[in-house]
Amino acid sequence: MGTLWSQERPPEEGQSTEQSRWWAMARRLIMAVLLLGLLLGSSVLLFYIFRSCGPRPCEMPMCWHLLDHYLASGNTSAAPCTDFFSFSCGNAKGMSNSLQALAEENKSRLRRILETPGSWHLGSGEEKAFQFYNSCMDTSAIEAAGAGPLRQVIEELGGWPISGNWTSLDFNRTLRLLMSQYGHFPFFRAYLRPHPNPPHTPVIQEMAPAIDWLSCLQATFTPMSLSPSQTVVVHDLDYLKDMSQLVEKQLLSHRDFLQSHMIFGLVGTLSPALDSKFQEAHRSLNQKLWELTERPPVPAHPRWMKCVEDTGDFFEPTLAALFVREAFSPSTRSAAMDLFTAIKDALIIRLRRVPWMDEETRKKAQDRVTQLQVKMGGPEWAMEPALARQKYSDVHLGPSFLQSFLSGIRSRQARIVHSSLQPFLHHRWQVSPWRVNAYYSITDHVVVFPAGLLQPPFFHPAYPRAVNFGAAGSIMARELLHIFDQLLLPGGCPACDTHALEGALLCLERHYAAFPLYGVTSFNSSHMVLENAADMGALAVALQAYNKMLLWHRGETTLPNLGLTPQQLFFRSYAQVMCRKLSTQDSQDTHSPPTLRVHGPLSNTPAFARHFYCPRGALLNPSERCQLW
Repeated sequence: MGTLWSQERPPEEGQSTEQSRWWAMARRLIMAVLLLGLLLGSSVLLFYIFRSCGPRPCEMPMCWHLLDHYLASGNTSAAPCTDFFSFSCGNAKGMSNSLQALAEENKSRLRRILETPGSWHLGSGEEKAFQFYNSCMDTSAIEAAGAGPLRQVIEELGGWPISGNWTSLDFNRTLRLLMSQYGHFPFFRAYLRPHPNPPHTPVIQEMAPAIDWLSCLQATFTPMSLSPSQTVVVHDLDYLKDMSQLVEKQLLSHRDFLQSHMIFGLVGTLSPALDSKFQEAHRSLNQKLWELTERPPVPAHPRWMKCVEDTGDFFEPTLAALFVREAFSPSTRSAAMDLFTAIKDALIIRLRRVPWMDEETRKKAQDRVTQLQVKMGGPEWAMEPALARQKYSDVHLGPSFLQSFLSGIRSRQARIVHSSLQPFLHHRWQVSPWRVNAYYSITDHVVVFPAGLLQPPFFHPAYPRAVNFGAAGSIMARELLHIFDQLLLPGGCPACDTHALEGALLCLERHYAAFPLYGVTSFNSSHMVLENAADMGALAVALQAYNKMLLWHRGETTLPNLGLTPQQLFFRSYAQVMCRKLSTQDSQDTHSPPTLRVHGPLSNTPAFARHFYCPRGALLNPSERCQLW
């Protein structure tokens, strides 16, 4: 009985067990739902975390403009691993020219500035610049004046047999007038530059005696005081000696021919300021000369472009301030300086691993980079309102445009001489702010990046960092590496590992020689070693700086709908800087043809082959590479 009783349960106890079982199942179900929700939530969270860390498409207007530019300038059907130049630069119309296109865009910006109505101070630089540009564009008034203004100039110079009246004047007197008052140099050019080191002092008065050098140069550079012992740098003494002999022969038998030759050249120089008949005759003459020399003709430019160029030459202080204010805001300058700092720091770090440098040279090289000055945007004086609005009291506009043009020539020359006579605490800029030429000055140890260069498609604060580092960053690195050009020359670094350095330079030469030349008939690579070394090192330095930036800064973007990763976009932007049309290489050009400037450095960069999945042995993924920088 006890056993049976012990196995029986009251009705309440049975119900409690059923409820417990139900609650246990419910708890397990709830836990499963919660666990599933937690997993799903974590997955979504991780998705958004990784998505926020990964590259996002840049949706800003500047990025869409850049996308259009890249799609229009490149040829995506070209194979990146064998012809990255065509992939980046080979559009349907041939080869794009990025620097030339940017230069023209800067001139268009100046045109918009000059054609925007404004209220200027009476007699100010702005007012005169705008008046000069408008008179240059007033072709109706220029056509109405005809040849009258030119006849007046010719009569002042003694006449010309073609024009009727003719007075045979002293040869050197005419030459002095042409050089000092008309900006025309019929036999040689003379200009002021910073004093070179070491100085070169050939005695040109004795080697080329047909020219009265002292009086000609004194008249050209008035009020500078010159003496027979003045140091003069001569670029081509052999030419001056031969020219002097020819002039002496002509003075004995054909004095009038020399006068006619000089006046004829002056008409060509002044033709842009004359009516359409003179301009058309000048174009026809140039066309015939180009046909005789088998050189491609220079394409004709619209009237406004020539007017912008002349206004910029004659009123540079004023237009420099207006252009920098328009195109290079403080925020843009700050972003460009940050980029330069990253490039400079990357170069200092890279110098630690240059295999051919000894420790003392390495330390001096790093110090040189640290002590370097950098100028961006425009010269200091361009930012001073008083200088930007200077009166230009020596510029007299009218009564004809030719007279205004000649007045501008004389004012510009006087400004150059006056600037050279003044003590100057800062580097004298060698380019206008709207130009697209960066350079390194050895004498001042300063690197200069004008505002006109730090523009789309090479730089913009809103661009993906890959674009800025690949394009503007590589330009900056290239100029920095020119600091060390002397070290690469024979005997330039006696304490370095000469064997290792010569081996690296020989490797560089063989590396470039392995590439085919597309569209280039001939070029001499013997004097391109320094530029090739700078190109190759610039890409390596810019890539190192970009990779370091990726480690410390999240939120990288890329261009939408282009199908390139940030790293691929970096290389695409680097190549964009080199885009220009293929033609016969100029014998004076120290750069390699554009295809080599793209393929040479990229093929020496393992990261390029990795990010574009180039098979081993492909043209841009060779089995051997060089290490110079």
